[in-house]
Amino acid sequence: MNKKVHIFLFDGFSDWEISYLTPEINKSEKFEIVYFSKDGKPVVSMGGLKITPDISFAEVDANDIDLLILPGGVAWEKGENNELNQFTKNVFEKGKLIAAICAATSYLGQLGILDKVKHTSNDLNYLKAVAPQYSGESNYVNSSAVSDKNIITANGIASIEFAKEIFERICLFEKSDIEKWFQLFKNGIWSE
Repeated sequence: MNKKVHIFLFDGFSDWEISYLTPEINKSEKFEIVYFSKDGKPVVSMGGLKITPDISFAEVDANDIDLLILPGGVAWEKGENNELNQFTKNVFEKGKLIAAICAATSYLGQLGILDKVKHTSNDLNYLKAVAPQYSGESNYVNSSAVSDKNIITANGIASIEFAKEIFERICLFEKSDIEKWFQLFKNGIWSE
C-alpha cells in the first residue's frame, strides 16, 4: 500500500512553494498525493491556478496520513484556516510528519508545535509577531529549511530546500540522488 502525502490547499495558497516537491513525489510508485481543501471545492492559488482537490477536510483521516504538507499563504496570518487546529495537533501528537513553509510555519507556532523542536520560518521576529503565543525561540534556527523530529519547516524563499528536506525524510530517492536533484534545481549543475 502506498504511503499517503496529504497537501492542504486553500484560496491564496503559495503555489510555487510546493511546485518542486509535488512532481517528484507524484512520479514515485511508493507514494500517493492527496490534495484536500476545507470543503473539497476548487481553490485558486496565489498565482491564479484553479485546482479541484481530491477530497474535503471532513474526509481526511489523520490515521491515513504519512506526511501532511502545509504550503504558505496569507490565510495563515489572518487565521483563516483555524478549522484545522485540532486535526493538525492530532497529526503531530501521533508522530506523523508535518512539513510547513513560509506563513504555514507561523500557524505551527500558533499551535505550540514549534515550541520543542528545532525549526525555522521567514524570520524569528516575523514568527513572534504573527504568532504571539509562540514560545519556541530557543529552538529557532536561522536557516532556509530545518528538519527535527516529525517537523520540517522552511522560509518562504526556500521551496527547493523544503523539497530536499521532505525527500530525505521520506526516503524518496537515494541520498546521493537527492543531492544531484538539489544541485540541478538550486544551482543548475548536473553530475553523473
